[in-house]
Amino acid sequence: MKRVMFLVILLISGMLFSCSPVTRITGSWVDPALKPQMLTGKTIFIASLTRNMKVRTELERGFTALALSKNIKTVRGSDYFSPDFYKKIPPEKQLMARIKDSGADAILTISLINKASETRYVPGRRTYAPFPYYHWYGGFYSYFNYWGPIFYEPGYYVTDKRYFMETNLYDLESNKLIWSAQSETVNPGSIDNFVRTYPQVLINQMVKDGLMPM
Repeated sequence: MKRVMFLVILLISGMLFSCSPVTRITGSWVDPALKPQMLTGKTIFIASLTRNMKVRTELERGFTALALSKNIKTVRGSDYFSPDFYKKIPPEKQLMARIKDSGADAILTISLINKASETRYVPGRRTYAPFPYYHWYGGFYSYFNYWGPIFYEPGYYVTDKRYFMETNLYDLESNKLIWSAQSETVNPGSIDNFVRTYPQVLINQMVKDGLMPM
């Protein structure tokens, strides 16, 4: 019975893991001069720096929805600039003036800074638990009958995909960096999985770093 429950829990955990990417913040920095919850009531211009329009629009949309729940407005770059805007970026003064015209107080950039693949070997299925939890330790045949097929079960290779993101927050008036966070996402599976979870990770870190309320 205990073995059955263990396998059920393991199966459910595996299903959940396969459905959601694993994203973690690897490091963050915040300007020590910032006031607590300084983003409350402010407007953030979101610039997702990627050629993939789906990723750009979905990341900005997801962040916008979560920010509104914290009393923070946003201007989505994908709505403000044309899809081919980043192919030919205008001069700094012209660009900054246009962003200021949007009513924003800060600029949030989201960008992929690196990606890597790593192949690893997964050995054949192995478990261990001492007698009396598993009856096959009670005699040779029961032991051999259980473990025999497993000893010949081959392992396999899997390739882990890792994506390293960087998100920066700039004060629009001073044009200075006031917050930065780096993250790693392992095996996102699909674009939909990634864009659904990444904005929440960012918001959680901003709350942790004191930029917005709980």
